[in-house]
Amino acid sequence: MVDVIDGHPEAGVDYPRTYADLLEWFPDDATCLEYLGRLRWPDGFICPKCEKTEFWKTAAGLWMCRACGRRTSVTAGTIFHRTRTPLSSWFAAVWFVTSQKGGVSALGLQRVLGFASYETAWAWLHKLRRAMVRPERDLLGGPGVVVELDETFLDGVPRGGSNLWKDKVSVMLAVEKRGRKLGRIRAQVSERPGTKQILQFATDVIAPGSQIHTDGSVMFRQLASMGYTHKGTVGMRASDITSVLPGLHLVASLLKRWVIGTLHYGIDGRQLPYYLDEFTFRFNRRDARSRGLLFYRLLEQAVATNPHPMRDLVTDRRRD
Repeated sequence: MVDVIDGHPEAGVDYPRTYADLLEWFPDDATCLEYLGRLRWPDGFICPKCEKTEFWKTAAGLWMCRACGRRTSVTAGTIFHRTRTPLSSWFAAVWFVTSQKGGVSALGLQRVLGFASYETAWAWLHKLRRAMVRPERDLLGGPGVVVELDETFLDGVPRGGSNLWKDKVSVMLAVEKRGRKLGRIRAQVSERPGTKQILQFATDVIAPGSQIHTDGSVMFRQLASMGYTHKGTVGMRASDITSVLPGLHLVASLLKRWVIGTLHYGIDGRQLPYYLDEFTFRFNRRDARSRGLLFYRLLEQAVATNPHPMRDLVTDRRRD
């Protein structure tokens, strides 16, 4: 692998094209660590203690700073932190997660990688989901881009960690329309459906000055005073309600089908925000010419994501 030029990685040079390439490129931990090192320090190693750049590698695969002697593991502080499983297995998991357009369930990952327990596959998938969204990602909208904004409801999601009580859960959606094509999306669980929380969601994910289309709810009129150009259409006056916000209705339908088809309703309400992150990751990269590029991007974000041990995965519920 060589250095990426102008931020545009090249298939067969910066990432494998096929699964056969993956097996050839990464037969052991040493090759995996070398690859992760390039992703973690694309401009070259920087010591976390003294910020010097000169180093040498130890027999154990650590990066030792020549100036202060600090030993640094490539995987420390990442989702691979202290893993006892060969990194080649992690790379295979990332490949299967990104190479299938609809994703893979924990049961499917368990079967393909031969895990002894379902819990291991479940934990790996949730670690990867936490790496699927960059905190500094760009806002939606901008010149000439319309953003459709509304809520949708997912059926059959257990609340409070109980599999006995399944209810509708409100999800806020923002969908770009670039002419006749759909652009990027953002999705977030709503704690209080039908309230002004969706206005805060709009300011969090949509660039100021953008044109926002909504239904005719009176609440959305406040967007005009919040720095946006707003257009609201009363749904009951339309012959076809899906024609009011066509892009958003399409994305909502795809989200519901994904929950049913890939996850088979196997979602704990406490983890729903991270499932939405996965759906967003996949949708926003749906036109990627190479699935290997998604492998590259997910690993790139994985080395910038905290470890998230099992106890945190089970109890965590992100509050936006």
